[in-house]
Amino acid sequence: MTGDQLIKALAYDDQVRIYLLDLTQAVNEGSRRHDMWHTATAAYGRTLIATALLAGNMKGDDRLTVQIEGTGPIGRILCQGDAKGQVRGYVDQPHVALELNKEGKLDVRGAVGLPGTLSVTKQLAVGEPFTGQVPLISGELAEDFTYYMAVSEQTPSSIGLSVLVNPDETVRVAGGFMIQVLPGATEETITQLEQNIQKLGRFSSLLDSNQSLEDVMSYLASDQDVRILSREPVTYHCPCNKEHFESRLVLLPADDLQQLIDEDEGAEVICHYCNEHYQFTKEDLEEILKQKEAK
Repeated sequence: MTGDQLIKALAYDDQVRIYLLDLTQAVNEGSRRHDMWHTATAAYGRTLIATALLAGNMKGDDRLTVQIEGTGPIGRILCQGDAKGQVRGYVDQPHVALELNKEGKLDVRGAVGLPGTLSVTKQLAVGEPFTGQVPLISGELAEDFTYYMAVSEQTPSSIGLSVLVNPDETVRVAGGFMIQVLPGATEETITQLEQNIQKLGRFSSLLDSNQSLEDVMSYLASDQDVRILSREPVTYHCPCNKEHFESRLVLLPADDLQQLIDEDEGAEVICHYCNEHYQFTKEDLEEILKQKEAK
């Protein structure tokens, strides 16, 4: 399978659940659409990867929204994902390019800023939306999502999120993992898994060295009875269209629409999520005003 994909598997005699994700194309598409600079891309990419991993647990028409709100220059990061493997997202301030941190890596913590919060809102096919929220404990985001899973979902997990950005601001590779020890796992399995995770290194470096997700899976599981459950495509997708925004313009007061017609002779609407621009001519707005007055 070419393109971004999520592999779900069980390993160690079904004692461990492993999700591995290559999200390079989707992160690059979001970064390109919003003209992000490298530090913003890293923070956004890590959040989008985590969103796709969490959405991997969803079914049917379920979807979720992840929001990071810190005190750093990037402002809010907001990403959405669904059970169909579709993700999208944006940041308040895409033009963030900080000096490398003392480890020589992109300073995601500095861009996000502490204190802050991480919240996940789930909209299931039935029932009302519900939100879990935790304080940011790191700002590097992988640790924060690991903390969220333990506290809000009571699911001990190990989460890795990694993005490499090229000098020209394009995304070289982006991906991550979520590993969960299931009830009944032996101490031997847990110890072996912890050692493998420690030795793994940066996930993006493995992808950059042309390691396949299957290769990484075999290493993490020490070839212990890996059972691939699924290989699923993941795509950057925003369902917005001109008709959607037309339905929003109809909700404006008639005086506001008339002002757009008289003074601006049209309107431009921009989707926050994908930065797509939609033009409405003077004639378009006049037709919308007619629709409104006819109701």
